[in-house]
Amino acid sequence: MKISKQEYSDMVKKASPPSPKLKNSINAFLFGGLICTIGELLSQTYSMIFSIEEAKALVPATLIIITAILTGLGIFDNIARYAGAGTIVPITGFANAVVSPALEFQTEGFVLGTAANMFKIAGPVIVYGTSASVVYGVIYWVTTLF
Repeated sequence: MKISKQEYSDMVKKASPPSPKLKNSINAFLFGGLICTIGELLSQTYSMIFSIEEAKALVPATLIIITAILTGLGIFDNIARYAGAGTIVPITGFANAVVSPALEFQTEGFVLGTAANMFKIAGPVIVYGTSASVVYGVIYWVTTLF
């Protein structure tokens, strides 16, 4: 059975209804803003208790821990289904990308399951981020020489 590109395109359009772009954008904006607001509230709270440097370290650590716990309980995935791209605020999205594969492969054992697979999604992000920061650092260093 051979079908034309047009027939295939028609089948795809029929099988996948259009997504509500405005609703998805509003949800992403609101949930992304909520995550950032929580981060700011944590920052303000920690700044009253600890030094500014300590507060700066505690905020992302707290957001990572909260996201990891919510991912482990299966709650973060439900939030992400509704919020869409709003949950990809870098720190929470990254924590979810590390914890999800670790949970998925934990039945294969600690070393070959959890440890070997936890960076399957986040690994390329780490490599690219590290490489980009080195390139940026070299460019910055060269431009400050003159």
